[in-house]
Amino acid sequence: MYMQIRYLSDQNSILTHFLTQLRSVDIQKDSMRFRRNIERIGEIMSYEISKTLEFKSVDVQTPLAVKHTYELKDKVVICSVLRAGLALHQGFLNYFDDSENGFISAFRHHPNNDDAFEIKVEYQAVPNINDKILLLVDPMLATGQSLVAVFNQLLATQKPKEIHIAAVIAAPEGVEYLKENLPDHCNLWIAVLDECLNEKKYIVPGLGDAGDLAYGNKL
Repeated sequence: MYMQIRYLSDQNSILTHFLTQLRSVDIQKDSMRFRRNIERIGEIMSYEISKTLEFKSVDVQTPLAVKHTYELKDKVVICSVLRAGLALHQGFLNYFDDSENGFISAFRHHPNNDDAFEIKVEYQAVPNINDKILLLVDPMLATGQSLVAVFNQLLATQKPKEIHIAAVIAAPEGVEYLKENLPDHCNLWIAVLDECLNEKKYIVPGLGDAGDLAYGNKL
């Protein structure tokens, strides 16, 4: 069994339009529009992921008759990586609107003030994820080290029923790192795969720092 990887922009759609706007240095000047486009991509990804989940049959009383239909069976937990993941998280929450929510921080720490870094995972506020559908969302998949560190932290003592990891833009190096360091039963959803990482381990062509573009520059 191999990790299931799905690239959602293999065929042009409105998703491609939103991705184009995210990359444009002119449109990026509007942080509200940038956040909204990330959010809308989260909504599209939620819809696609929902097709793979389990539904149960129910009877619903309409004003005129009883209709036999279906509703989502499993409980969902959306967990985003702070802070860049917040807008993407909202897009998922718009569709999985009765889900539980978790937040965890992961960042690159440069101990020697050079390009070398280590990943630090600090803040965590996450509900019980045992036997639930875990949606782990982060806009940028660069080296993959942050997502693996977060994954290991979340699953140290808990075991979700299914694991879906969603990223807007990914580098091939990050995808390979996840394939090498995460269990095969994980599902990876990527809006678009970019060319490579540069010498500073940023995605090229990418779009810049998603957190700064969405919420302002940090110190």
